[in-house]
Amino acid sequence: MKHVTLGRNEEWSLLLSGRLYIHIRYCLLQALCQDRCSTPGCLLPQDPTPPYHYNILQHIKAAVKTLAELCQGIHSTFAQMNEIVVSAMCCDCCLLGRAAQEKGLPCDHSLSLGYQCGLVSRACCDDGAPDVKTITLAKCAQECVGNGTCACFKGYKLKPDGKNCEDINECLLGASNCRGGERCINTLGSFRCQREVSCGTGYELTDSNNCKDIDECESGTHNCAPDFMCQNTQGSFRCRPKNQCGDGYIQDALGSCIDINECLAQTGPCHPGQSCMNTVGSFTCQRNSVNCGRGYHLNDNGNRCVDIDECKGPDGECAGHGCINLVGSFRCECKIGFIFNSISRVCEDINECRHYPGRLCAHKCENAVGSYKCSCTQGFKLASDGRNCDDLNECESSPCSQECANVYGSYQCYCRRGYQLSDRDGINCEDVDECVTGTHTCSETESCFNVQGGFRCLSFECPPNYRRAGEKARVERSDTVRCVKSCQPNDISCVLDPVHSVSHTVISMPTFREFTRPEEIVFLRTMSMAHSSPHISSDIVFDILEGNVQNSFDIVKREEHGIIVGVVRQVKPLIGPLNMVLKLAMNYVTSGVVSHRNIVSVHIFVSEFWF
Repeated sequence: MKHVTLGRNEEWSLLLSGRLYIHIRYCLLQALCQDRCSTPGCLLPQDPTPPYHYNILQHIKAAVKTLAELCQGIHSTFAQMNEIVVSAMCCDCCLLGRAAQEKGLPCDHSLSLGYQCGLVSRACCDDGAPDVKTITLAKCAQECVGNGTCACFKGYKLKPDGKNCEDINECLLGASNCRGGERCINTLGSFRCQREVSCGTGYELTDSNNCKDIDECESGTHNCAPDFMCQNTQGSFRCRPKNQCGDGYIQDALGSCIDINECLAQTGPCHPGQSCMNTVGSFTCQRNSVNCGRGYHLNDNGNRCVDIDECKGPDGECAGHGCINLVGSFRCECKIGFIFNSISRVCEDINECRHYPGRLCAHKCENAVGSYKCSCTQGFKLASDGRNCDDLNECESSPCSQECANVYGSYQCYCRRGYQLSDRDGINCEDVDECVTGTHTCSETESCFNVQGGFRCLSFECPPNYRRAGEKARVERSDTVRCVKSCQPNDISCVLDPVHSVSHTVISMPTFREFTRPEEIVFLRTMSMAHSSPHISSDIVFDILEGNVQNSFDIVKREEHGIIVGVVRQVKPLIGPLNMVLKLAMNYVTSGVVSHRNIVSVHIFVSEFWF
């Protein structure tokens, strides 16, 4: 806030934001203005025509209420106060310019007085007295866009004087959007479109310049009588009687219902041989008095009886069988397997199985419509004559797992040596474990190993510097013999040999009929944990050393319950009978060097069967 003292106790407060607030000791200011500002050119109209907007005028008028309260009692009306305040504002803007001139200050000062007050102040400072034309406020007819520039509303254009506006004739300039069949009519600031052709009777023009049907019934412009009701139609209306007539009646112009004589109005409403009788609202047909017996009917004229041809039509009375028409009757010629019923006069099916029991079929007889069908019991098939039954050779479909013997009406499964027939189904064969039953022929120095369909007498001797560890241990289908290293004293070569153990195991496998995925056959379990100490770099490497025929096997490393396990898998099909020895190695590697090794020889016997 900056204060400028002008003398005679008048006090001004000028706000640098561009808004001018005037705090005046009203009585002294009025005398000052009358003495030192004699021109009335500063007065502004009390009600300027919009949009005659100026920031200075609005702020001064906003201060009028405050000034009225300060000087209450001096002036009696608000209008007088309004004129004096505006006059005082202009006068004091001029006094501010004169004060600057008297003190030798520049006329173009930096005070934020507003556009109009600044003009008055500079004019009084330069000329010593403001010119009426200079301080007269510029007026715009419609809009002021700043810096004394005027603009016009939409639909108007600025006149050459730069202040007043005149209407734009859109119709003359072709700037309207009227459609075909519409005429453009210019209005002040706009235009309107009017149809060139009227809508016609029964229609009215809407505000959107479209034709709309007039509902005469709703508007009450119809001329229907009280006994009639109005029904609106497009462009018109109809008067309909309130009481509607039912079927068999016609309504006259007065709304009365009159009976229709259907016997006269229609051509022959009744069938031939019938007479028409008119009734109120309807009619009835009565048969002529001539009565015909069964198998006859009246002719078209209704005067005599003629024979009915029951055999007419696609099926006739005999439903697909032969039909012979007779005078007043008919007869059916039934097909084979049917018999004519003289009472119901239709062809009925003959049940041959009941009429000729045991003479048509060898085993079973089943009746069919117009015929019969023979069938056989289990184990037989129908012969070519369709009546007798022949033995069915079930062995042709290979129901047994090994050997099949056909018997009359059935079959019997047999097993080869080393197998026995299953008690569960009597079809599949199960391997006989000769090593358990004691039917093997192995000597005391040999070990018995059971295989599919037999056994093997094998003798595994431990190599030098190795001894057998415990007794032989039986695990499922295979037996295992394990030899561990046992060096003589001072035998350095034995001690340095990395092989710690040599094991032999036997496994019997079937010939897989459908080999679709790898088959796991041997599991090599170690004593090493899957996650060893991070300070010790150790690992176990599994390898196949010998006997991998046609690369039919591989070995993968797996973790089971925290222990490392090597799994030997069959990856290709093998056709038995086939024997082989698969030599495997379990290498214990520490810091990249094999510390010790275990050798496992797997003796594999592949059976020719799939079980």
